[in-house]
Amino acid sequence: MKQNLTSIEKAIRVLLAFDQRHPSWGVRRLSEHLGFSAATVQRILSTFKDYHLVDQDTATRQYRLGAAFYHFIQTLQQSYPITRVAPEFMRRLALKTGETVHLNVIEDQSRVCIDAVESNQALKASMPVGSRSPLYAGASSKCLLAFSEPAFRKTYLENTRLVPITANTIVDKNKLRSELKMIRNRGYSQSLAERNPGLGSLSTPVFNHQGALLAALSLAIPEIRFRDRDHRKFCLAEVIATARRISQYMGFRTGEESS
Repeated sequence: MKQNLTSIEKAIRVLLAFDQRHPSWGVRRLSEHLGFSAATVQRILSTFKDYHLVDQDTATRQYRLGAAFYHFIQTLQQSYPITRVAPEFMRRLALKTGETVHLNVIEDQSRVCIDAVESNQALKASMPVGSRSPLYAGASSKCLLAFSEPAFRKTYLENTRLVPITANTIVDKNKLRSELKMIRNRGYSQSLAERNPGLGSLSTPVFNHQGALLAALSLAIPEIRFRDRDHRKFCLAEVIATARRISQYMGFRTGEESS
């Protein structure tokens, strides 16, 4: 941690201490957490309270974030929709990996591509904007299903008939449930020829400020390059890193960033 913090930096540290794990703080506990004097923390919180950046519970004397932040949330949502944030990151990812990048969301219980940047290589995979597929086949679809709300996932699996699209499509529901659990545990999905013969794919989730799924960022890779272990490993690292950066722009903070 930087030493000799300015008053503004201390105020920012106080504000950032409020998160999902610590929605409220008392002055003494917060001062111990940050390593600031109780007088400093009290002065900062009192100023924040004047501007409705924090509120104080009259019974417990604990501080929590104030109503002023609803204004910021609405402004951020208008200024940074994912369709505005993601394209520049997608272009960089496509240039770095040489593969087609696409962004996908769930719509009407299907995967739909909402943006794509094509590879500049002669042999490439295309992903037209607006293309749809079932949520059980392909890396991007399985990524969306794996990180969707549990209630949605349960209902989808109970009510959807798994029809084979290729010989590699998973059509056993228990096997698919195991696959989805593995995807959640490792943080990404991959597939080869589950939806299109000769095409591999890597996909990882993008989250919003509440940690909820926004989209799946994916790479579509011709099988000959997908089977190149070093290239696949490089592409996987890059798509995960890019999705993480987009998530951060959308307000998502990891456990390490919140501590």
